[in-house]
Amino acid sequence: MPVERMWRIHELKPVYDLVIIGAGVHGLAIAYYLGKRGITNVAVLDKGYIGGGASGRNTAIIRSNYRTPQGIAFYDASVKLYEKLALELNYNVMFSQQGHLTVANTERGVTGLRERAETNRLLGVDSRMVTRQEIAKLVPGLEVSDRPPQPILAGLYHPPGGVIRHDAVVWGYARAADRLGIEIHPFTEVTAIHAPAGSVEAVVTSKGSIATPIVINATAGWCSTIAHMVGVDLPIVTYPLQALVTERLKPFLHHVVVSATLHVYINQTDRGEVVIGEEIDPYSSYSMRSTLRFLESAAAHTLELFPCLGQVKVLRQWAGICDIPPDYAPIIGPVEGVEGFILDVGWGTYGFKAAPAAGLCIAEMIDSGKTPELIQPFALSRFANGNMLGEKAAAAVAT
Repeated sequence: MPVERMWRIHELKPVYDLVIIGAGVHGLAIAYYLGKRGITNVAVLDKGYIGGGASGRNTAIIRSNYRTPQGIAFYDASVKLYEKLALELNYNVMFSQQGHLTVANTERGVTGLRERAETNRLLGVDSRMVTRQEIAKLVPGLEVSDRPPQPILAGLYHPPGGVIRHDAVVWGYARAADRLGIEIHPFTEVTAIHAPAGSVEAVVTSKGSIATPIVINATAGWCSTIAHMVGVDLPIVTYPLQALVTERLKPFLHHVVVSATLHVYINQTDRGEVVIGEEIDPYSSYSMRSTLRFLESAAAHTLELFPCLGQVKVLRQWAGICDIPPDYAPIIGPVEGVEGFILDVGWGTYGFKAAPAAGLCIAEMIDSGKTPELIQPFALSRFANGNMLGEKAAAAVAT
């Protein structure tokens, strides 16, 4: 019997109403929500395979316990969309809302968590401070004594947070977009964008040119290089971000654990592996090579939290790249002076958890011609207007 494809293979057409650059979770989410609105003459392009960039290299932690009112509202909307996504796409995305615990090892860290907890609660997000005694009950394997150089003092517990299967989300969006009539073109690299007189007219690819009036840049760590094609300099620096996974262990960790002081985060998969990530690398680069520095640092910080993992073997480590603006908040929406060029970039280490809300809002903006209120604070113009947001306090893996 013939095997049914998840998505179809198409020849590139000479004209599309809209082109999305980047077939990761953001590009595919935009395509899906556009398709639901009846906008289907759309091409999603990627220089590699579907989900092969940041979408396939992240650790897929979902949460909304951010610091700014704008960020909290946006990511809370995204969490709510994720909660219904399996039903929406008729595809199991394996969202496990196991709870997200951020611990602080300094008094300043405790103050930061308390500020986030109060702002979260004011905006209706389930997030609260917990004591060491409560932390010990939540995560029995966590070191909560006074023995470490920087003992855990308190924590921020966010029950709706959890982890999701990143490839399942990508495949689910791709399959659903394809069934709505959207064309997905992997291994189709964009080499130029023609925007004479400040208006998008065409995209040049490795498989030919496409006439189109609208281009959406959803390329994460590569977004600055795409923006340069239309003469736009984004206030973004790209950094590598690494992670590792251990051998399988008997289930012992049932929550995502993050240290705001040690800049390390840990969770256990349903197969038993322990996934460990740390702060972004301390230098800008497009390299996606693993480093010994990360392995040593992540292991040392993890063992401060979980001494029980001292003899556990590391199976593999990997790296991705993150597009980080100076205020650690995304850049979404049109670009003044380049008509038809739309941004969905600057997600830094937050990108995967943001995809449903970003995709929904951009699709609404294209269909209605108006920028939804939820994403208005994230306009590129905020940097020129001095309206930066300051989301770094919520980035436990920021330098």
